[in-house]
Amino acid sequence: MRSRCIAPLLVPILLALLPGLSAGPGCGPCDPVLCAPLPVQGCPAGSLRDSCGCCSVCAAADGELCGGRRAGARRCGSGLECVRSRDDKKSKMGVCACKSNYEVCGTDGTTYKSGCALKTASLAAQKEGKEPISVQNKGRCATAPVIVTPPGEVFNVSGSQVYLSCEAVGVPTPVLTWKKVVGGKRRAELLPGDRDNLAIQTRGGPEKHEVTGWVLISPLTKEEEGSYECHATNSIGEASAIGAIYLVESADDVIIKTVMKEEEEEEL
Repeated sequence: MRSRCIAPLLVPILLALLPGLSAGPGCGPCDPVLCAPLPVQGCPAGSLRDSCGCCSVCAAADGELCGGRRAGARRCGSGLECVRSRDDKKSKMGVCACKSNYEVCGTDGTTYKSGCALKTASLAAQKEGKEPISVQNKGRCATAPVIVTPPGEVFNVSGSQVYLSCEAVGVPTPVLTWKKVVGGKRRAELLPGDRDNLAIQTRGGPEKHEVTGWVLISPLTKEEEGSYECHATNSIGEASAIGAIYLVESADDVIIKTVMKEEEEEEL
C-alpha cells in the first residue's frame, strides 16, 4: 500500500527534472536561455530544432554540409536529404540535396530547377512581405517561342545544294514552319509547296522543348534565290526570323561574299 502512495508523488518530481535530462549522446542539459538567436535575415532553408532537440537553428540548405557526430550533427531543411559520399563510407558528413530533381513552375510564373529551389524563393519572398510561391505544375512554365538560332545567309552557285537552319524553344514545344518571302514582306509562300527540288525537315531538340528545322534545296536555281522566314508558334505566342539565299556567278564569289559578310558582322 505504501509503495502505491509514493509512486504518484514521484511523477511531479520526474517531470520537473525532464528539461535537464540529455536528449541524446553528447547533449547536455537544455537551457533555452543559452541558445544563440537565429540570424536577423532569417534562414534560407527554414529553421528546426538542433540534434539535441533544444535550440532552434538554421537548417542546412541545398548544397550545404550536413551530418556530423552527436550534438554537432547538422540536419537538412524540409524536402532535402543528406547525401554522403560513396567513396568515403567512414565519413559522417554529407551534402544536402533535393529529394526531387525535376523542374517545377511556380505561381510567380518562374521555372525552378527543383521544388527545393522554389521553397527557398518562397521564403525569401515572404521575408520581403510578398505572397508565398507554390507549385503551379511540374515541368517548365508555359512560355512563348523564342528563336535561339536564326537562319543565316547562304551564297552559292546554280546547281549546288544549300540549306538554311533554324532553332526555336518554348513551352509547349513550338511548331516550326517555313515560308518564302515574295515581293518584300507583302506576301509569303508556305513551303515546301509543289517544288521538287525543295524539302522541309523538322526534329525535336537538341534541348528539351526545342525544335530544329531546315530548308533543303538541291539543285539551287534562280527561282529559289530570296528571303526565307522561319516561323515558330505554340499556344502562348509566336516568333519568327528571316534568312536568305543568294545565287552567285562562280565559286570564287561564294568565298568573297562570305568574307564580306563576316567583316560586316565584326564591325557591328
